[in-house]
Amino acid sequence: MIHRHTISFKHAFAGMKWALRTQPNYRIHLFLSLLALIGGVVFNITYPEFLTVLTLITVGLTIETINTAIEQTADAIDLKWREDIKIAKDVGAGAMLFFALGSFLIACIIFLPRIFVFLTN
Repeated sequence: MIHRHTISFKHAFAGMKWALRTQPNYRIHLFLSLLALIGGVVFNITYPEFLTVLTLITVGLTIETINTAIEQTADAIDLKWREDIKIAKDVGAGAMLFFALGSFLIACIIFLPRIFVFLTN
């Protein structure tokens, strides 16, 4: 039983490694996540705000992973243009965009007041 779980983790890490190596959006997400974490330390955000930022980072990477899986699966089905595959890919990308916009709004609520105070002092 433990061996089966070890194999599952091995495959999961291989998928994450592949995504980080091949998907530019992953690298962008990680860069922006690092900026948010540094900003959290620099601007001394509260513990609940820090948990919110960590949750947004985790959920964002999860949605990006699912979106990448949808795209790769769709490409494996057929590389020719098909309306049904286009819709699946567009909806997956839309989910990530929807989440990114919401995360940006939350980040603005957390960070903008602190940035304004920093700039006015």
